[in-house]
Amino acid sequence: MVETIVLKGTTVANKIKDELKKELIELSKIGIYPKLAILRIGEDPSDLAYERGITKNADKIGLDYCIDVLDENVSHEEYVENLNRLNNDESVSGILLFRPFPKHFKPKEIYNTIAEEKDVDCLNSRNLGKIFEGDLSGLTPCTPWAVIELLKYYDIQMAGQNVCVINRSLVVGKPLSMMLLEYNATVTICHTSTEPEKIKKYSRNADIVVCATGNAKMFDSSYFTEESIVIDVGMSMDEDGNMSGDVDFDEVNGKVPFITPVFGGIGPVTTTGLLRNTIRAEKRKHNLG
Repeated sequence: MVETIVLKGTTVANKIKDELKKELIELSKIGIYPKLAILRIGEDPSDLAYERGITKNADKIGLDYCIDVLDENVSHEEYVENLNRLNNDESVSGILLFRPFPKHFKPKEIYNTIAEEKDVDCLNSRNLGKIFEGDLSGLTPCTPWAVIELLKYYDIQMAGQNVCVINRSLVVGKPLSMMLLEYNATVTICHTSTEPEKIKKYSRNADIVVCATGNAKMFDSSYFTEESIVIDVGMSMDEDGNMSGDVDFDEVNGKVPFITPVFGGIGPVTTTGLLRNTIRAEKRKHNLG
């Protein structure tokens, strides 16, 4: 057995939110009030739950927000029209789009329609391009940023470490890998076409393993060693209908030195990243960094 330290994202998020709250107070003294606009389609329960989490945290730090709800049968053209309205609204600092989009939408067109300077979820190809160029000074993708911030908070070294990222999406895997490279980590990316036994080989050879497949309890202790630092980004329902991470937490706990929990792990830090990006976007508009 190994004495496992649970890397609590709530602790990291609370520290950052305290800093953001102070920042908002200072900005208000010079008449600057950042505002997040949420563009949602319909009343999907998961969207509503996500929205409540964001607005609850926004209320805690004093960040203004507005919520625009469109009919579930909205056309692609109507959606883009509403997005452009928010792009042109000077009172809006950042825009958050809820996904996945309806099947008749053209996601790439939408991603490149959102104003680069208001793109708090880093969907616009120009913002992603900066990440791939090694420029982390702009608006960074929230989940990859959350992983980096959690590692930094717990003083987990990235430089010179082998990191296995099990995801290749533009939302998590690819930008996270580029960001880890900026911290001088050595990165291996696994994905759906990587043979399971090879994933196990790569993950066991890594110092840090980031699991982000969205497959409940896909990874048991056989994927790790007694020196593995396990970061679980995935979240989905298991076969019993319970919310679970990619990692079988109960089975792995006690067999690795560090692991993030299913609840209160990367999620709270990711949400805080949206608030941070909104404030950063407004500050950049006023040339305040």
